[in-house]
Amino acid sequence: MQRMMLAAIAAVLMAFGAIAGAQAQTFPNRAITLVVPFPPGGSTGIVARVIADKMSETLGQTVVIDNRPGAGGLTGGRSVAKSAPDGYTLLATSTGTTAIGPSIYPNAGFNPRNDFAPIGRIGTGFNVLALNPNVPAHTVVELIAYAKQNPGKLHVGSAGGGTLSHLSAELFAGMAGIKLTHVPYRGNGPAFTDLLGGHIQMQFVPIVQAHGNIADGQVRALGVSAARRSTLFPELPTIAEAGVPGYEATQQYGLVAPAGTPRPIVEMLNRALRTALTSDEVRKRLAADGAEPTPSTPEEHSLLIEQEHAKWTRLVNEIGFKPE
Repeated sequence: MQRMMLAAIAAVLMAFGAIAGAQAQTFPNRAITLVVPFPPGGSTGIVARVIADKMSETLGQTVVIDNRPGAGGLTGGRSVAKSAPDGYTLLATSTGTTAIGPSIYPNAGFNPRNDFAPIGRIGTGFNVLALNPNVPAHTVVELIAYAKQNPGKLHVGSAGGGTLSHLSAELFAGMAGIKLTHVPYRGNGPAFTDLLGGHIQMQFVPIVQAHGNIADGQVRALGVSAARRSTLFPELPTIAEAGVPGYEATQQYGLVAPAGTPRPIVEMLNRALRTALTSDEVRKRLAADGAEPTPSTPEEHSLLIEQEHAKWTRLVNEIGFKPE
C-alpha cells in the first residue's frame, strides 16, 4: 500500500513537471502585465518602465505597466499575490512593498516571503543624509555630537510616517544614540522644500532629488545611506564609513511573480531581467533616477527580501511605530 501511495505521488509530481515544462516552452505567447503598486511618476514606476521596455525586446512580447496604487503599495501587492502563477502577472517591488509595509500592517494581505516567487533584483536606490547649512555640523561625527548636546532640537523630515525616509532616520538615531524630532510630510518633495527653507534641519532624501542642490551648496550632504558609495557622488562617504558602522538603509527594487510560478518560467524571466540590466541604456536611465543596477539570481533576491523584512520589522517593533 505504501509503495502504491509513493508511486501515485511520484506520478502526480511528474505530471506537474510535464505541465510546467510545456508552459515554459510556449511562454510567453501574449503580453505580460507588470504591476506597479504606486501612482504614475514615482521611482518604482520609473524603474519598472525602464526594465519593461528592454525585457519586451528579449521576451518577444510586450510588458505592459499597470499602476495599481493604494495602501502604500499593499493593494498592488495583494492583487499580484492572488493572481494566476503563470508568469503573465508580475510585481515591481520596492523596500516599502516587500519589507516595510508588511511590517507595519498586520492585515497587509500577503506574506512577502511566502506569497511570491522572486525573479531577481533590479537596482538599489541611494538616499543621502542632507542638512540645512545652518546646522553647525560638516561630518556625521559632528552631527551626532551636536544632536547629543541638543536632544530633540534637530527636526528630521520624511515622506510620511512608516516610509523608508522616516525609518532611515529612526535607524540612524538608534544606531547613533541620539534623539531626533520627526516631522512627517506628504512626500519627499514637500519635506525637501522645507529643508531648503530651514523649517527642518535634516532629511534622508533620494540622492537624485538632492543632487543639484548639493552641488549648489543649498544643502549639505554628509553621507549616503548605502553600503557602498554612489557613482553620482563618489567623493561622498557612506554613513557607515563616516561614523555609524553597519548603517544601511536603501530602496531595493526587484521583480516577483505569484508563488507557484513554474521554475522554468522564473528562470526565463530572470534571464530577460539580467540581460536588460547589462544594457548601457538601462544603466543610464536607472542612474538618472538615482539607482544602480544590482542583478541577481532568484535565490539571492529571495534572501534579500527575507533579510529586509526581518530588519525593518525589528525596527518597527523597537520604536513602537503604529500607523495613524
